[in-house]
Amino acid sequence: MYLPGKEIDNKFLNDKFNLNENWIYKRTGIKKRYWAEEKTSEIAIKAVENLVKTNDNINLSEVGLIIVASTSFEETMPGISFEIQKEFNINECMCMDISAGCSGYINALDIAKKYLDSDETESALIVGVEKLSKYIDKDDINTAILLGDGAGATLIKKSENKEYAKNIESIGQDGDILTCRESEKIHMDGKKIYKFGTMKVAENIKELLENEKLDISEIRYIIPHQSNTRIMNSMAEKIGAKKEQIYINIENIGNTFNASIPIALNEVIKNRLLKENDKIILVGYGGGLNLGSILIEI
Repeated sequence: MYLPGKEIDNKFLNDKFNLNENWIYKRTGIKKRYWAEEKTSEIAIKAVENLVKTNDNINLSEVGLIIVASTSFEETMPGISFEIQKEFNINECMCMDISAGCSGYINALDIAKKYLDSDETESALIVGVEKLSKYIDKDDINTAILLGDGAGATLIKKSENKEYAKNIESIGQDGDILTCRESEKIHMDGKKIYKFGTMKVAENIKELLENEKLDISEIRYIIPHQSNTRIMNSMAEKIGAKKEQIYINIENIGNTFNASIPIALNEVIKNRLLKENDKIILVGYGGGLNLGSILIEI
């Protein structure tokens, strides 16, 4: 993972918007977020650099597929995935960038899984990256207090006899509740996003569990897109999950859209919170509208 160096704490925003000390935290669960001075591609590259530095057994020359999920592309061409390929001199590799709203990392992971299953590649590099600070109206309290920048990088390889299942869907008919149109800033209908992030996402997870004939008690962790603490807690209540089953790290990072799941996943692995055969569910939801849950057996 990588977080930029410019930390934006709640005091800065409290002063800007003339808010009470705990107003932001009570409504979002966030104490600080990071805003980058680097380009989006540079943030992504730094996450990959950290992936290599912290894992001695990683050889990027074996990567046959790079997928970058983002909503904050700064250039049409070349894509960020191509910039990563160039930076690390990865040959014989297919690159693609995808824009699938805040849960694009979920789509990217599932796409890569299909390439692994078809034996078209031995390993794939998935990066979720955002520079949302460039696309928010810093005078809009609805987005400025929530959104931050960052990146998470994941290397995946094929494994045998491990359970994998997904439930990914899109609802383009309701896409207007979270938008970022050309020459405009991010616009969010907070009330409708809250309803979507609780009701619809809970239904999606329940369907996944029913399809796999699993009970929520059999899941070690649910790692959701870090949207808002109130949304995540409400979603957990609706699916019958215990508080300790929901991994939440939004407090010190903020809402980083596509970067949030891989950053959280990195923390879970780094802190050795998982053991072999544990089952986890990754949950993405947001702009598009797009949502999806993926079950992975460790």
